[in-house]
Amino acid sequence: VQLQASGGGLVQTGGSLRLSCAASGRTSSSYAMGWFRQVLGKEREFVAYISWSGASTYYTDSVKGRFTISRDNAKNTVYLQMNSLKSEDTAVYYCAGTGAYRGSGHYTRTDEYDYWGQGTQVTVSS
Repeated sequence: VQLQASGGGLVQTGGSLRLSCAASGRTSSSYAMGWFRQVLGKEREFVAYISWSGASTYYTDSVKGRFTISRDNAKNTVYLQMNSLKSEDTAVYYCAGTGAYRGSGHYTRTDEYDYWGQGTQVTVSS
């Protein structure tokens, strides 16, 4: 499975961006999806999770109420709608997918994901 993230860019504080993550290859092998972000010199951190069906989502506290993760399985694409952006949201955003069912609940650790996109830069300026 190959993941291609896009949609990053430069936006002012309070603005919005929508990230997309398109999957190709053996997409039938992908289950849950997630978004992570990383600032230079820091560890990659969890942002949002969505189950295979889309019925279950989960967010890190700092983005709850501002970000929305969704997916269109017919298009093999996952989205991250980011509203009310803050300077602290500035990071490289990565999409990730699992290659196996890992049990109920949401997946927030990087080692729970098997496939990773290349990352897309999001910069929020004040």
